[in-house]
Amino acid sequence: MAQVRVVDRPRAAMSPNWALCRALVREHGRTFAFASYFLPPGPRNAIAAAYAYCRLADDFVDRAPATGRAAATAALDAWERELDTPRHPVAVAFAVAREQYAIPGYAARDLIAGVRMDLEPRRYQTWDDLKLYCYRVAGTVGLMAAPVFGCRDERALANAVDLGIAMQLTNIVRDVGEDGRMGRLYLPLDELERFGCDPELVQAGRPNGRFADMMRFQISRARALYASGRLGVPALSPAGQVATLAAAHLYAKILTRIEFQEYDVFSRRAYVPHHHKLRAMPGVAMAFFSLYVPETVASRVGRE
Repeated sequence: MAQVRVVDRPRAAMSPNWALCRALVREHGRTFAFASYFLPPGPRNAIAAAYAYCRLADDFVDRAPATGRAAATAALDAWERELDTPRHPVAVAFAVAREQYAIPGYAARDLIAGVRMDLEPRRYQTWDDLKLYCYRVAGTVGLMAAPVFGCRDERALANAVDLGIAMQLTNIVRDVGEDGRMGRLYLPLDELERFGCDPELVQAGRPNGRFADMMRFQISRARALYASGRLGVPALSPAGQVATLAAAHLYAKILTRIEFQEYDVFSRRAYVPHHHKLRAMPGVAMAFFSLYVPETVASRVGRE
C-alpha cells in the first residue's frame, strides 16, 4: 500500500488560504494542531492543508443524513475533482503543498475511497477488512505527512501507514458509543464473536460477553501499531520527528484514558485535556532522546 507512484501536480489558479486550513485544524484536530506547532511555518501550512482537505471530505459524509446519500456522493465526486483542477481555497492550498513537498496524490484519492465507504451502512467481518478501511481514511494521512515531515527513506512509509492506522483504531475504540448512536459499528465481527459480544447490543450501548477483554485486545493491537509507527521516526527531519512523536504520544494517551474509564465508551468520551498535553511533553522529549542514545542509558535517565 505504500509503494511509490506518480505525484499529481495540478496547477492552482487561485491563492492558497493557509489561514482557513489552520483554522480547520484548530477546530477539528486539537492534538494534530498541538503537534504541528513543532514544525517550521512552511511544513506547518502544508500539513494543515492536507488535514483540511481530508476534513472537508469527511464532512460531506457527516452531512449525508441531512443532505441525502446521492448529494453526499456528488459532493465527494466534486471534491475529488478538485485534486486535478483546484478552485476551493483549501484545495488550492493542498495543491500547492503537494507541489512543494511531493505529497503523493494517490494517497488523497485513496482517502476519498475510504470516505466513500462510510456513505453506505457496512460492517467489517475481520481485522483485515477493517484494516483496509483504516488505511484508506488514516494510513493515507501518514503517507501525506511523511514528505512534509522530511522523510528521507521510502522504507519508512510503511511505518507512517501503521501510525495512521493506530490513530484510526484509537478513534474506533474511543467512539464505539458515539458511532453506535449513529447506526455504525466498526469493530471486527469475528472478534466480537470470539469474546461473546453481540454486535447489536454493542451498537445499542448495552455490551454483553467479555466486552472489556475485547477492548483490551483492540488497545493492545493499537499500541503495537504505534510501536511500528515510531520505528519510522528516525527517517524524518528533526522537527518532523518531534511533531510525529508528540502526535503519537498524545493520541496514544486516549487509550490510557479508556482504560482509566474501565472501558466505558458509552456514557463519556475519552480525551486528553490540554493541560495534560503540556504535562506529557517530558514523555515526548524522552521518546526523542531515546532515538539517539542506547536504550539502557535512556531508560536509566527516565528513572532518575
